[in-house]
Amino acid sequence: MHYVCIHGHFYQPPRENPWTGDVEVQDSAAPYHDWNARITAECYWPNAKARVLDAHEHLAAIVNNYAAISFNFGPTLCSWLQRHEPELLATIIEADRHSRERHHGHGNALAQAYGHAILPLCNARDRTTQIAWGIRDFIYRFGRSPEGMWLPEAAVDLATLEALAAQGITFTILAPHQAKRVRPPGHVAWRSVASEQLDTTRPYLCRLPSGKTMSLFFYHGGLARGVAFDGLLHSGEDLMARIVATFSSERQEPQLVQFATDGESYGHHHRFGEMALAFATLELRRRNLATLTNYGEFLALSPPRWEVEIAENTSWSCAHGIERWRSHCGCHINGEASWTQEWRAPLRLALDWLGCELDALFERRGAVLFADPWVARDAYINVLLDRSPGRLDEFFAEQAHFKLSPTQRVEARQLLELQRHRLLMFTSCGWFFDDVSGLEGRQILQYAARAVELAKDLGSPVEAEFVWRLGRVVSNVPDEQDAGHIYLKKVLPRRGARGAGFVL
Repeated sequence: MHYVCIHGHFYQPPRENPWTGDVEVQDSAAPYHDWNARITAECYWPNAKARVLDAHEHLAAIVNNYAAISFNFGPTLCSWLQRHEPELLATIIEADRHSRERHHGHGNALAQAYGHAILPLCNARDRTTQIAWGIRDFIYRFGRSPEGMWLPEAAVDLATLEALAAQGITFTILAPHQAKRVRPPGHVAWRSVASEQLDTTRPYLCRLPSGKTMSLFFYHGGLARGVAFDGLLHSGEDLMARIVATFSSERQEPQLVQFATDGESYGHHHRFGEMALAFATLELRRRNLATLTNYGEFLALSPPRWEVEIAENTSWSCAHGIERWRSHCGCHINGEASWTQEWRAPLRLALDWLGCELDALFERRGAVLFADPWVARDAYINVLLDRSPGRLDEFFAEQAHFKLSPTQRVEARQLLELQRHRLLMFTSCGWFFDDVSGLEGRQILQYAARAVELAKDLGSPVEAEFVWRLGRVVSNVPDEQDAGHIYLKKVLPRRGARGAGFVL
């Protein structure tokens, strides 16, 4: 009756130079080439081969943590791993295969929306594409359809849950404060809940306006905080004990003690955290204290009976809902005391304006070439995953109005690449940190610049007005001035030579 599920959200933003396709040297990641390489060495590989020590600190076992926990790997990270760490990616995929054997066909891996955009802030078309691309990327890598999907920053509203349900996703994971009201089976009245009052050991059913439903797991807040911030990974024994102590002795139904954190907690944020995780999962099984499971298996075992209404426009990492990605809400990391995040709102407005301009161009020019430009955009993920000439031919045969000439094929690719970079410019990390001049802010401006360049090639110059709008995005760093200055002085010079990874 006691089950445990630990979820790791493993993710890195897209870091490639959009003109070369390569990740450039990132000095702050030294001694490694870039942050992907550093976190792979400190976290992703250690979790694939986590060491467990005995009482005499001798090596007792080596554990693949991915086979023991629920996890998601962001598609942009998987793409980088495929190029630079294919053995590690194969190990992760193999762990999911083993978990399906162990958990009655239910795998540990969950999908993730493609570009880590905040889905409640996306328009309906972008939500659809982000989810569709995330599902297709998952199928390509794991060889099966996903049951669940991780929402970027756990940001949620009803429109997002509707979009998940429309594409066959059956569950997602949220923070406890994202539950607004719950209702026991057979009851009409709702009960308002605070996060500390919510029973996180059961799944909940959310009925959607369309008539569809979504199963929701709300992770245990105390355990998540303990792992992420309060030193619970200093000891595998302590982690195991805290998990076991969370079970209720009064419940007569299956209980799922489960929590979610950034996967990077295990080894990157907390050195040797992967060892504590490996010890805890191994000892839970060895001492028969609980059954390790994953969300899909537990849903099959214990379908949701309680209902829930969500608190819309909330996330797991902003106390103010989703304001961290569109306003000066007060959430920050390590900025100076005098810094503000007033830059976030005008940055969102500038990129929203650019997105509308690019969409109008795409729809106008794409309508000539494609039977439905937006259907073609959703399907373009198949080309991104397999850029072979044969796959491209199949794509055009499926999506084009007619047999395209070589010139028309180039234009079609330009339009689709424009949309790819337009989607990536909304990566959530661009707003998460303390200033627009940071690594993440410059990265999303690079994607915007590539989209702007493609728009110009297609006869729609928008750069001058875009730079003017970026001028309203004032940096906290005096020398950086504003995002318009950063765009002209720091972003455009990155165009450089178009290397082997360059795509139209």
